[in-house]
Amino acid sequence: MTGATARTHTVAFIGAGKMGLPMIEHLCRAGFGVVAFDPVAENLALASAAGATAAADPGASVRGADVVLSSLPNDAAFAGVARLVAAAGRPGLIYADTSTVSPGISAEAAGVLAAAGVEYVRSTVSGNPVVARAAALTVMASGPRPAYDFVKPLLDTFSKTHFYLGEGEQGRVIKLVINLLIAGTAGLMGEALALGEKGGLDWSQMLDIMGKSAVGSPMVNYKVAPLQARDYTSTFSGLQMIKDLDLILGEGARSGVPLGLTAQVRQIYAAIAAQGEGDLDYISTVRHVERLAGIPRD
Repeated sequence: MTGATARTHTVAFIGAGKMGLPMIEHLCRAGFGVVAFDPVAENLALASAAGATAAADPGASVRGADVVLSSLPNDAAFAGVARLVAAAGRPGLIYADTSTVSPGISAEAAGVLAAAGVEYVRSTVSGNPVVARAAALTVMASGPRPAYDFVKPLLDTFSKTHFYLGEGEQGRVIKLVINLLIAGTAGLMGEALALGEKGGLDWSQMLDIMGKSAVGSPMVNYKVAPLQARDYTSTFSGLQMIKDLDLILGEGARSGVPLGLTAQVRQIYAAIAAQGEGDLDYISTVRHVERLAGIPRD
């Protein structure tokens, strides 16, 4: 099996939301023929404007495709698409999913897809829509190595770093590991910044120092400018983080790993959602701790 470099391959893409749309745009710019489907008409229109052919239904996008990619919101959506790919795809089709879903539901889908002769790559990605638009996502993949090698040129169009982790669900597990760290960092940033404010530090300078210090990870640096502007517009919302934290805690329970700190962070996001702010960016942990500390904010 050779890599998908000839641009003659037909690519089905299911899910043209915040993450899926920039992936579709990059694939179209690279010359791949993309047939896209999204249940939201506005999303599908944007995919069509980017150069994709709009499919009337997800099955129509899959039939005749050499590779199916997807970017989906949750376990239920992923399971439905996996069943559809198994039913509508031909033997030898490759299905590469970029979503954040549980290792358990992914393993179930693997069995269904294998029975239909579909090769299945768990091609999870790290990054937000801004990173996706910059074609700078990190791909963390697992599944059959030949299938991964085949789809890598497609994944290269919207990513800059790749890791291949193994034949099974490693790609799903590493995504939960990364998102656990992101959620925990967001919680700690809220407490650290509130402590600094109460101590009289300048808000903007404190964030600059944080970004350039030993804790200045890419995730922290992504948030320096929005926090300096007090901009909590969502790139990944608190409600989405709750979904991922539930997956993380579920995997911890399944594998016998105590995740006490993660459970506390889950409660922080539950409190944010209870305040009606779940649609704000996940870094709204900062705003939440300010409120608890009695720091006045608009």
